[in-house]
Amino acid sequence: MLVRLLYASRAAAPVNQDTIESILQQSRSYNPSLGVTGILCHGGDVYMQVLEGGRAAVNELYNKIVRDPRHTEVLLLHYEEVAERRFSGWTMGQVNVSKINPSTLLKYSERPELDPFATSGKASLALLEELISTAQIVGRAG
Repeated sequence: MLVRLLYASRAAAPVNQDTIESILQQSRSYNPSLGVTGILCHGGDVYMQVLEGGRAAVNELYNKIVRDPRHTEVLLLHYEEVAERRFSGWTMGQVNVSKINPSTLLKYSERPELDPFATSGKASLALLEELISTAQIVGRAG
């Protein structure tokens, strides 16, 4: 059974490009063996990530993230059983919010910044869907 999980968290320490690359490298090497796909959206000290795959694998990975000292304030935004993956092309795609037109963010939230703590899970998923449709996700798998 496939599931889709969306969560948000705050970085425990200042985020730089090395931090993001480390997270992406770990995801891209670890997730394929679990059958997990998804995307990581980041801006400032906020992470928002979608994980898709088998229920047990996604739940196990989410629990690992909750315990990861790089994350604080981990918040489950959305969880559902799905018939098919929406993010299957990414072992772990990436969106750097600083490179997105602020009007796109404003369409789904009160302010033109990534703040999934102040929006619904449904709005956060809609934002990610728009980012897919406008090709603003990088790191697509082979």
